[in-house]
Amino acid sequence: MRKPTVVLGILGSQMDIGGRNRWDRWRPTVDLCRHDDLIVDRLELIHGSSHTELAEAVTVDIAQVSPETRVRLHRLDFADPWAFEVVYAGLLDFVRAYPFRPDDEDYLVHITTGTHVQQICLFLLTESRYLPGRLLQTIPPARRDQGDPGAYALIDLDLARYAPIAARFAEDARAGESFLKAGIATRNAAFNDLIAQIEQVAGVTRAPILLTGPTGAGKTRLARKIFELKQNRHQIRGGFVELNCATLRGDAAMSALFGHVRGAFTGAVRDRSGVLKMADGGLLFLDEIGELGVDEQAMLLRALEDRVFLPVGSDREVRSEFQLVAGTNRDLRSDVATGRFREDLLARIDLWSFRLPPLRERREDVEPNLDYELERWSQRHGRKASFYGQARTAFLKFATAADAVWSGNFRDLAAAVERMATLAPGGRISVREVEAEIARLRAAWSGIAPHAGEDLLTRLLGREKLAEVDPFDLVQLAEVVRVCAAARSLSDAGRTLFAASRLRKRSSNDADRLRKYLQRFDLEWADIHPEDA
Repeated sequence: MRKPTVVLGILGSQMDIGGRNRWDRWRPTVDLCRHDDLIVDRLELIHGSSHTELAEAVTVDIAQVSPETRVRLHRLDFADPWAFEVVYAGLLDFVRAYPFRPDDEDYLVHITTGTHVQQICLFLLTESRYLPGRLLQTIPPARRDQGDPGAYALIDLDLARYAPIAARFAEDARAGESFLKAGIATRNAAFNDLIAQIEQVAGVTRAPILLTGPTGAGKTRLARKIFELKQNRHQIRGGFVELNCATLRGDAAMSALFGHVRGAFTGAVRDRSGVLKMADGGLLFLDEIGELGVDEQAMLLRALEDRVFLPVGSDREVRSEFQLVAGTNRDLRSDVATGRFREDLLARIDLWSFRLPPLRERREDVEPNLDYELERWSQRHGRKASFYGQARTAFLKFATAADAVWSGNFRDLAAAVERMATLAPGGRISVREVEAEIARLRAAWSGIAPHAGEDLLTRLLGREKLAEVDPFDLVQLAEVVRVCAAARSLSDAGRTLFAASRLRKRSSNDADRLRKYLQRFDLEWADIHPEDA
């Protein structure tokens, strides 16, 4: 089905002018709507206050030649229509406030009318994807015989002269990336590239976004930051609604998601709006989406595709327009293979998928996140928290060492700061608090500590079989088993164990490499994680 075509343009104060003989002249905005092969469903027409009468007259004429075109007028005054900074700022504010829906509508940006400066600024806004559409130029006919509307074409421009203005888009992007990172000056190159991609995607689409990664990697915080970024750019009008799908069971799952009507089931004493309706116009974050049952998955898929769903016990459909951000620490592709997760739903939410790495893969980011957590503690408690120099050095040495597991990722780090700052006299953390916290963390990680792999191997293979393994292989196998025990999935463990070599491969299947390695010793993933069997 064809998506509606929306054209955004600026009124031509001279080229679009009316009068008695107006039908004998080519008028770009009016004739744009007269092409048989270009149906304009809606025209967003920008004009100045002094040209309101002309804009209204053009609207009347378009209604005559193209009754299917809806014209919406937008009054926008530029103090100086030839000043780049003035025009750029005015159009950028307009674009940020406009409710674009690129998944539901096609956008064209008409740059034939307006001053040259306005045209160039429209190009820049389109090139940077603030305007999520294609550029369009209309061309007058060689002769006006029989009311020929002329032609139209996509164009390109040389932006070399306008590098300073184009640089502002890079500054805006960097500001957005910093916002998504909560202002934390992260140093991990892969993570910074990931955030840059998310900033670019979040700014131009309302398609679902899937955030994967282990528990505590920051999926919830990033989802909220995506919402706040879109809100600051006037790209979203509703609120932020969050639901952890791991907490849903039975009738309560359907009700929490889709709502219910009174009497739908025992205990349903009044109507209830589910989170899908509550998120209308806003952003819905479904954490641990892999925990949803298959029935809930089917209804969610329909809601994403058709924007409608049925509350429990109702025969009347409810409509809701929301952007979905989903989070999971599961391997959803493996869940599809086992029938636990619907393949069609995964295809719908996997258009934009981003994996948040665990803290152990971002050891260079421990220090900036440590400072961030200290500042958060200070804000919560109304007094400053900091380290003595020697204590800070000791904690960072421990926290960035290879044997620091960080099984709870950033939650572990936040909890460590909370404990140390709370126990430190006056909020000044000394070596004493650091040593106590290191001991506490090591104890908490003891089940997956560096030497735990040897104990686990003994339990898995038995001492008799272990005696047949060469010491050289035994050291490596113990480390592999330790990493597997700490990981959430076979793929997660594979990414950690093959972190360097996988970067040199055009395509990699870490899970398959790890599976084959374990099979050399008659081991399976289920042996290490019987709960997943």
